[in-house]
Amino acid sequence: MKKAVHIFGAGLLSLVLLAGCVSKGLVSKPNDTALAVNKLKVVTSIYPMYEFTRQVGGDKVDVVNLVPPGVEPHTWEPTPKDMEAIAKANLLVVNGGMESWLDKVMNSGSLKNVTVVEAGKGLERLPADEHDEEAHKADGHAEDDGHEEDDNKAEAHQEDAQEAGKEGHHHEYDPHFWVSPKQAKAEVENIKQGLIAADPANGEHYENNAKDYMDKLDALDQEFREGLAGVQKKAFIVTHRAFAYLARDYGLQQIGIMGVNPETEPTPKTMAQIADFAKAHQVKYIFFEALISPKLAEAIAKEAGAQTLVLNPLGGLTEEQLKAGKDYIAIQRENLSNLKKALNGE
Repeated sequence: MKKAVHIFGAGLLSLVLLAGCVSKGLVSKPNDTALAVNKLKVVTSIYPMYEFTRQVGGDKVDVVNLVPPGVEPHTWEPTPKDMEAIAKANLLVVNGGMESWLDKVMNSGSLKNVTVVEAGKGLERLPADEHDEEAHKADGHAEDDGHEEDDNKAEAHQEDAQEAGKEGHHHEYDPHFWVSPKQAKAEVENIKQGLIAADPANGEHYENNAKDYMDKLDALDQEFREGLAGVQKKAFIVTHRAFAYLARDYGLQQIGIMGVNPETEPTPKTMAQIADFAKAHQVKYIFFEALISPKLAEAIAKEAGAQTLVLNPLGGLTEEQLKAGKDYIAIQRENLSNLKKALNGE
């Protein structure tokens, strides 16, 4: 009789223990020593899930991240080798909503002996099709320009939404919880609960590690709150709409050139509206990210007389960043510095 796959949120308990995982990319090599035999074997879907699991699990887990460094996670699909690694794991830690391949893998029966931990379980979800307010209102400097412009913007947004349905994976909700330090804490809590359920003998170890890491996330949250509290502007322009939770949690507003899925191309009308907003509000920086082509950000910047600057959604890190010892908290501090620079017009 087949065993059911259990989705873990905070407090849900279940486990089937199995043997080792294949190593690649961000991972340790669990089969290199006999000491690894008794460790929990965990596969994670994307970088933030890997980092959070590594922080909570410590030396009691062997963690394998599926998406290699430098690969954009929205478009990644598992290979047969990846499927083999997943099937040998005790736990598969996913964000939820990002993993377009997960349903197909679950329906194939490959996860019948693997417990799935959904780090985003129970978090408030922002709809993926929730467009930014009209660009001319984003900064709180709006004037009543009549309804024609609003109608044009709504039409452009509708066109973009239709294109999103045609191209690539369509998100039902915005899955980029981890981009906000506040939401990252909730995901760490869910991962902790999944690890404790899978390995109750080491529950205290996971509790202590989670507390230590959440203290660091609390400090990061404080840095964001203090650093962004007095910025001159509130709206920032990004390549793809991955910063809604961060914007909401710190009183800002993102204007996305592309949608929640970075495969979606904007209409010329939307590009023109964003460029007009940037010129009207003297936006000095248009944000881009390392794993997505900067061409759209560069086009807006050229039209608006602005520059480009990195804002990293942390879905994945590059080889160079990993070799430099960068991690979630270090990259978030870089994000904060760049946001302050852009929003203060430096």
